[in-house]
Amino acid sequence: MGKTTVQKIFDAHRIDSPVEGVSILTLDRVFCHEITTPIAINDLVARGKDRVFDNTKIKAVIDHVTPAKDSKTAEQGKVIREWARRHGIKDFFDIGENGVCHAIFPEKGFVRPGFTVIMGDSHTCTHGAFGAFAAGVGTTDLEVGILKGVCTMRDAETIKINISGQLKPGVYAKDLILAVIKMLTVNGATDKVIEFAGPAVSAMTMDSRMTLCNMAIEAGGTCGICYPDMVTVEYLWPFIQNDFASKEAALQDYSKWLPDADARYLNVIEFDAGSLEPMVTFGYKPDQVKTVAEMTGTPIDQVYIGSCTNGRLEDLRIAAAVLKGKRISPNLRAIVSPATPKIFSDAMAEGLIKIFMDAGFCVTNPTCGACLGMSNGVLANGEACASTTNRNFNGRMGKGGMVHLMSPATAAATAVAGVITNSPLFNA
Repeated sequence: MGKTTVQKIFDAHRIDSPVEGVSILTLDRVFCHEITTPIAINDLVARGKDRVFDNTKIKAVIDHVTPAKDSKTAEQGKVIREWARRHGIKDFFDIGENGVCHAIFPEKGFVRPGFTVIMGDSHTCTHGAFGAFAAGVGTTDLEVGILKGVCTMRDAETIKINISGQLKPGVYAKDLILAVIKMLTVNGATDKVIEFAGPAVSAMTMDSRMTLCNMAIEAGGTCGICYPDMVTVEYLWPFIQNDFASKEAALQDYSKWLPDADARYLNVIEFDAGSLEPMVTFGYKPDQVKTVAEMTGTPIDQVYIGSCTNGRLEDLRIAAAVLKGKRISPNLRAIVSPATPKIFSDAMAEGLIKIFMDAGFCVTNPTCGACLGMSNGVLANGEACASTTNRNFNGRMGKGGMVHLMSPATAAATAVAGVITNSPLFNA
């Protein structure tokens, strides 16, 4: 019987199966940030196990509240900073060099096809865009990963979504994943892996594929996976060019992670993206989704463009194309946070930051702060935010606040209109 991508990855990393349906896997990467990792660090220290399995495979960043906003967040930064120094963790990104974890780690070439990756962060599934198995874990699993370089995982079943058709102008990966989550529901892929396949995915950039996989968790998925192809190789080439004789050789090697033709899936879903419109959430669950046309005219107090979902250069370009020569509505405020220093620098070089500032946006340093209601864009009770982030839970961006998830194009158009509206890039 053929195997899925995740089955092949598990087979290549399995060192034990203590009970049926459970595997102990070796890890290629353990990612860390200052919100969840200090808890693991402090517990390891308390247990007399302040060690790391491999300081070249552990990557760490301060990204959720940066710079620190109070003594508590400063202490979190201090714990992970001193830990990184103690153990010689070279790839630690401190204030000034730091970015949103799920943007900066791929940008640095740390994820490759076939890798196993864990992090104490639910959106670790983002890295499955590279044909890797990447999952968010709890504190105990994170501690074991840091100490031993292994993790215990259930042998996850896979749902395959074949996405056909071509996205219309003004429709993006964010709209697609919102539509998929609406179809699956927030529990539809619980403890499952989602394989995103088909011509619509093959046509996507790596930035778009990361957006797609980033929100697999919002349907309950352990990981979202895209197949490695030449788009993947081109993205990684600066980091892998010494490992392969040519890009074609790299592609041939990475192709071993593609699913077999006779792989068995829990479910195979056919999805036509050709008729898709821009989408937006309502309510407090990621599967509460309508077309933007159905939500047109909904008042907004804040627009936020950024996060591990839509803070990459591609996203800023799309939003800037809508904003160029325009001003935001006087009835709202707007914030943009490029996801990494490189993205910020590239956006400046292209003139995108000036477009945002001329339009009236507040431009912040790379940070996750607004997305989870910790800093740099927290909502007041009763306020509504048009956001390119990934969660619209009650109080997610501030107690009593409402979050409407949408693409950068829709967010930019909403900033100008002052109410939810389709962007002029959308060709209905």
